[in-house]
Amino acid sequence: MTREEARQLGRIAVGAGVAGAVGAVGAALGAGFVVLLKRQAAHARAIIGKPFGEVAPFADKVYKKSYGDPVELLLLGDSIAAGLGAEDADGTLGARLAKGIAKKTRRAVRLTTAAKVGSESWMLPEQLMSLLPSYRPDVAVIVVGGNDVTHRVPIADSVKHLTESIEALRVRGAAVVVGTCPDLSALRALPQPLRSLGARASRQLASAQAQAAHGAGAYVVSLADVVGPFFITNPDEMFSLDRFHPSAVGYKRTAKAMLPSVLAALGVRDQVPFGHRAPTPT
Repeated sequence: MTREEARQLGRIAVGAGVAGAVGAVGAALGAGFVVLLKRQAAHARAIIGKPFGEVAPFADKVYKKSYGDPVELLLLGDSIAAGLGAEDADGTLGARLAKGIAKKTRRAVRLTTAAKVGSESWMLPEQLMSLLPSYRPDVAVIVVGGNDVTHRVPIADSVKHLTESIEALRVRGAAVVVGTCPDLSALRALPQPLRSLGARASRQLASAQAQAAHGAGAYVVSLADVVGPFFITNPDEMFSLDRFHPSAVGYKRTAKAMLPSVLAALGVRDQVPFGHRAPTPT
């Protein structure tokens, strides 16, 4: 998350805080709550910085080329999908997924990353437009939502763009796996009550994403369930230097957690574990 994203999180918290505080205990306490949240957001911006800039490591290539018959893997979404926070290309989510797919399928994997740092759900169609019309991914992985929360994008708008992108990918012949919005309660760099407000908004979006993605025929992975506890209990290991994006270890754990649905989407396995949801057969 960049400084601007932290600033926007402060703004959505202020909006939510005003409504809750005014409704519960009156305007005077509401005003004090706003001041508190503004101070907390300013402090968060001061400590976050941009140690990685705003460009993720470039990881696109063919993994395990000697296996042949490459699987076409596409990554769409925000900074997590792009791999910001990883020290090098091999530590990104895309690279980790590619290696996991290659190991299980004994096929090469060609990774294409259209995800961009700072993206919101409305930018998914733009990412698809950046691909050649002839490009046909075997499986597309989408991770998006954190910036929708911090930028106060209405949930209905977020899921609309997500659904349309899933449908467009399926027209291309791709199976789709959606990692829902991470639970922002893991972001210890945000003090309370700012963190709780962001966490509540992220959980609401994740629930709506899961319902919409499943309805559109995608596999759904609840990142809050399958990997969130690791970030909460081991933040020093799982987060990168900015305390917002995953580290290489965090991406390794996230890829491992998402892999069952990716493999199921490819027809390599039948069942998916807790925190995963397969599309309803048609």
